[in-house]
Amino acid sequence: MRKISLILIIASIVISSCTTTAPVLKSVAYKGMYDEKPLIALIMPPINRSTNIDAKEYFHSTIYTPIADAGYYVIPPFLSMEIMKKESAFDSELFINNPLNKFAEVFGADIAIFTIIHKWDKSSLASKVIVEVEYIIKSTRTNETLYTRRGEIRYDTSASSGLGGIGGLVANMALSAANTAGAKYVDVARICNYYILKDLPAGKYSVNNGIDGTQLAGAKSFKVNIASK
Repeated sequence: MRKISLILIIASIVISSCTTTAPVLKSVAYKGMYDEKPLIALIMPPINRSTNIDAKEYFHSTIYTPIADAGYYVIPPFLSMEIMKKESAFDSELFINNPLNKFAEVFGADIAIFTIIHKWDKSSLASKVIVEVEYIIKSTRTNETLYTRRGEIRYDTSASSGLGGIGGLVANMALSAANTAGAKYVDVARICNYYILKDLPAGKYSVNNGIDGTQLAGAKSFKVNIASK
């Protein structure tokens, strides 16, 4: 967690919100989370609508930590995934708009966390990895949506060779392209998870539980640039 927090602190970030609505308190934006006070979280298999066939695995393997850090008991993903595979419940699209009470009965989960990966594009020329992802947290008891946030994160992989002139420009382009091609996509997914879920209301196991409602909620939809270094 320290590593990711450090990355986010030193990252060069420029936010362009997709909405013009006035800031809202977390207790208002996510009223259902504060009313229901969920404790146990179930991570559903991500829904991948991008062209990157591995994006689903990137997100499923990295979403556990930011949810747990926010103060929730998270059912171990490897365990829940095995059970869902055996029960033919691996496709989250079958459940996102349907009753979730079975997940409360089987897993004891209070909330189900859905991830929809809308975009995962890699541009070596532009030296960017562009990811658009949406998070939807639903109550397994009432089926109400308690939290939703969608963001486009442009992860900048550009680099400098330190050389000047045309030769330096060519070298910089080559170096940036190599950085983009060799980007650790698990790290990109991890940063996306931490950044988008950073305004998640604090759970029972957080020191901020019950007292963070006066903080401002993040924009429901946004775009952000994050430098790799």
